[in-house]
Amino acid sequence: MKEERIYDIIGVGIGPANLGMAALLHHQKDIQAVFFDESPEFQWHPGMLIEGADLQVPFLADLVTLADPTNPFTFLNYLREHDRIHAFFFFNRFDIPRREYNDYASWAAQSMEECHFGMRVINVVHHEKKDCYEVLVEDQETKAETSWFARHIVTGTGMKPLIPSSLEGHPSDDVFHTSQYMFRRDSLKQTETVFIAGSGQSAAEVFLDQLQRQENGAPHLAWYTRSPGFFQLEAGKLGQEVFSPDYVDYFHQLPLSKRLEELPNLGQLRNGVEQSTLHQIYDLLYHLSVGRGRPDVTIQANTEIEKITPAETGYDVHCRQQQSEHVFTVRADKVVLGTGYQPDLPPWYEKLLEQVEWEDESYPKIGRNFNLQFADKRNADVFTLTDVVHSHGAGATNLALSVHRNTLIINEIAGREIYPEKEHTVFQQFSPDMNEGSS
Repeated sequence: MKEERIYDIIGVGIGPANLGMAALLHHQKDIQAVFFDESPEFQWHPGMLIEGADLQVPFLADLVTLADPTNPFTFLNYLREHDRIHAFFFFNRFDIPRREYNDYASWAAQSMEECHFGMRVINVVHHEKKDCYEVLVEDQETKAETSWFARHIVTGTGMKPLIPSSLEGHPSDDVFHTSQYMFRRDSLKQTETVFIAGSGQSAAEVFLDQLQRQENGAPHLAWYTRSPGFFQLEAGKLGQEVFSPDYVDYFHQLPLSKRLEELPNLGQLRNGVEQSTLHQIYDLLYHLSVGRGRPDVTIQANTEIEKITPAETGYDVHCRQQQSEHVFTVRADKVVLGTGYQPDLPPWYEKLLEQVEWEDESYPKIGRNFNLQFADKRNADVFTLTDVVHSHGAGATNLALSVHRNTLIINEIAGREIYPEKEHTVFQQFSPDMNEGSS
């Protein structure tokens, strides 16, 4: 019976991070793991799987390659299994379509019996006597509840859309987050004005997609952001080295105050727009301007959306230009909010946080290997892949570091180095003592 079996790992949430862990453990006989997700099947940002949109990291940052290129769940093996490897060879690019990454990860999820979908974790309780966790799981179809046990928990509950409270309370068909874009896109066809908020990759992709679909200047596209500009994501190779194990090592050992000071400086590495997307937008605007004047769009930075109110037709979006303090209103039929994401922390996880040590009143203490630091010094760990920006930096949610995170966690649980933990992986150093002992 399940109640009598104690797994080494129970993973909560099956996004790319925990899916990668399942793939790395799939052929490891001495670590028993099982993973649960409440969704009926694997889907990675389904609302933003726009045709033509590419993954923002090279395909080598798949589920397993950076730790184990011989693993059967590499992206290249997915291509071989689906008779696409020659087409990919002639495609001749490192970045791949986002839709294909989703197909690849879905294939991996379907291939592993340890991944259970349609199963929601509703509680996690530590049993002090056995020093293990009881995980209560609800079948989303039957509503039946079962208990599973594990020595360690790995949480990968991911992020959820962040919508400011001042912009909530409107019909979801009319005012919605970019995460819902593909489900609502057809409803934007018969509108006069579409308002797009935000200056990150998602907002830019929505604007580009709408611009490509615009017919005879309709709908009018209004693209506003509170950011000081529509800036390009840092693409410099040395700049990208912050998404490395070496930088995470450096960042994690800094005092909390220094880490928090550094996070805004890393914003452009996380929140800008891909150069290719910005170029596509500008080139299309230029083509549309030939022989007909300015395209029917409004693009404006430094503009805060203060609130949205229903109008006689559509909605009034109340804006304020932050530098001039000019207040104005834009009438729109639909509003698409690229307002970012926030950690998705279930109630049972927040209860666990009551048992941990804290760096201050706002930030839990998290070890280098992503384990919560419990006040009772238990041996049963909870490894968290969610809400670790304050402890592990800008790369905390980056796909390029997902495999490294899993390597650390697996080795920690195994008590030995199953997958090598690489050091000195970049050309630069982040502090004078980083390269001590290197050859």
